[in-house]
Amino acid sequence: MDGARSFLGPGAASAVAGMLLGVVAVFGIVAAAQQNSRPDIDRSGNAGSSLLNQVEYGSR
Repeated sequence: MDGARSFLGPGAASAVAGMLLGVVAVFGIVAAAQQNSRPDIDRSGNAGSSLLNQVEYGSR
């Protein structure tokens, strides 16, 4: 019967560690899923002198 009791401590510790890892994983996945928006594009530059905001193919 002492053999069965020797597994109780490590088994309980493993169960608690598994639950904690599961909770951390769930919160991490939820936090990552909430950050799914694209940043706004800054269109405040001068289009006449800027290479951003317009396509330039060079001289032909």
